[in-house]
Amino acid sequence: MERPWEGAFEPFRVFGNTFFSGTIPASTHLIDTGSGLIVIDTGYQETLYLMLDSLRKLGFVPGDIRYIVHSHGHIDHAGATKALVELTGAETFIGTGDLDMVTGKRPLSWAPEYDMTFPGVFEPDHLLRDGDRITLGNVTVECVATPGHSPGTFSLFWNAGEKDGRTVRAGMMGGAGLNTMASWYIRKYHLEEEDWRGAFAASLERCRREHVDLFIGNHTGQNRMKEKFFRLQAGDADAFIDENAWGKFLDGCEKDFSALLEKDPL
Repeated sequence: MERPWEGAFEPFRVFGNTFFSGTIPASTHLIDTGSGLIVIDTGYQETLYLMLDSLRKLGFVPGDIRYIVHSHGHIDHAGATKALVELTGAETFIGTGDLDMVTGKRPLSWAPEYDMTFPGVFEPDHLLRDGDRITLGNVTVECVATPGHSPGTFSLFWNAGEKDGRTVRAGMMGGAGLNTMASWYIRKYHLEEEDWRGAFAASLERCRREHVDLFIGNHTGQNRMKEKFFRLQAGDADAFIDENAWGKFLDGCEKDFSALLEKDPL
């Protein structure tokens, strides 16, 4: 596995109130609400120093962080949370289904599969349920339960800004990886009765009902972040705005999921 700290990437404004401040292996995004920052996913503990450096390069300071919202509880999305909370005092949000994961009661953080340990369990301040809305300043994040990748995976949607007189809606699918639905993983953790695959199929359909102009990946490969970043740097201010990207991404997820079901039956 590539060491996480070798994936540093230049931070940048994606569009409007939304910024990338993560690394190639573990995305972190910031939303500037006018009354403080919302952080979406914290990445690995080992890459927290890179995230904080990126924060400062973007003109913010750690004390600006008010809320930390997690797409799900795996180590590459929540590993740095405890340390970041100790530094900033930010409030944390995570799906109810992943509570036992981040409190250390259930070994499903994917840390063992990376030959790592979860660096610090934490007690979330707020447990998300389907349909919850998180409001800070002038931003409201709509939280949609989309389990499958983990029991508490949430997809997140918010208004990123205005373009040509209309609102640009950002969206992130909380967990698209099929690794946790592989038969070996299900058997290893005795998940046969929990039907993660069925939940994921339903979550794909649920996501299709959302309109997204600005597709944000919680891994950089999902939305071709690097390619779009270089387009942005070359002067294409709308590099990330594409109302078709969300649907194409979900099509790819469905194709990969169908292949899993065919090649790896339970």
